[in-house]
Amino acid sequence: MLSELITRRRASSIAEVVDIMTMLDRELSDTDGLWWFNHLYLRVTLAVRSAVTTTAFRDPSFLERLDVVFANLYFDALAAGDTDPRAAPSAWRPLFESRHQPGLMAIQFALAGMNAHINRDLPAGIVATYVATDGAPGPSGARHDDFEKVNDLLEAVEAQIKGEFATGIVGLVDSVAGDVDDAVAMWKVRAAREAAWTHAEVLWTLRASPALHDAFFMRLDRFTGFASRGLLLPGAQRKGLENRRRAGPSK
Repeated sequence: MLSELITRRRASSIAEVVDIMTMLDRELSDTDGLWWFNHLYLRVTLAVRSAVTTTAFRDPSFLERLDVVFANLYFDALAAGDTDPRAAPSAWRPLFESRHQPGLMAIQFALAGMNAHINRDLPAGIVATYVATDGAPGPSGARHDDFEKVNDLLEAVEAQIKGEFATGIVGLVDSVAGDVDDAVAMWKVRAAREAAWTHAEVLWTLRASPALHDAFFMRLDRFTGFASRGLLLPGAQRKGLENRRRAGPSK
């Protein structure tokens, strides 16, 4: 059972993150929607691990710590929701509930996982990493610059996958836009990561008001889950909703 395998392990380095994701890549089937997200995430993590030693990051130790904290939030969600999706955070429930649903495209599973992980987990991961080190998240500085450099890595991995896969996550977004619809095609990693950093700044400021902090994060978690449900709608249902939206309110 995946939840038992994950619960017994806790990553403390990027190398251990890669080991756990590789184990999941082998244990899961490509008929499981979670496999598509995990496989993509593994490729990204391998790129980050390489870049930490070869790219001119200004604070690579912070970036590596963030990568580990961030990945452990994914593992926590998987441990909680593998057998009972209702036990997972709201942002992750749609993916866990739909991972074996026929009629969905691989890109939808990948994007739903990315949506949950970036929009919910990344702000929390940034705050936790700052708590464990020093300073505070802000709109500029060495750590923010490094964070933005990772966007370039993500786009490079996206380009690699375009060339390697003839089916499945073809082009991640671009080449399936006509089939998946505008809502999926418009989901962009760079914009989501920029929003996640801003949300981390808000969460950091709200630490002085724990009740307000928790309320804000709960709503962020729920709204992220709502967005994932939209990403995971079957094609006919998506098209029907889009047609009604374009037609405007009924009279």
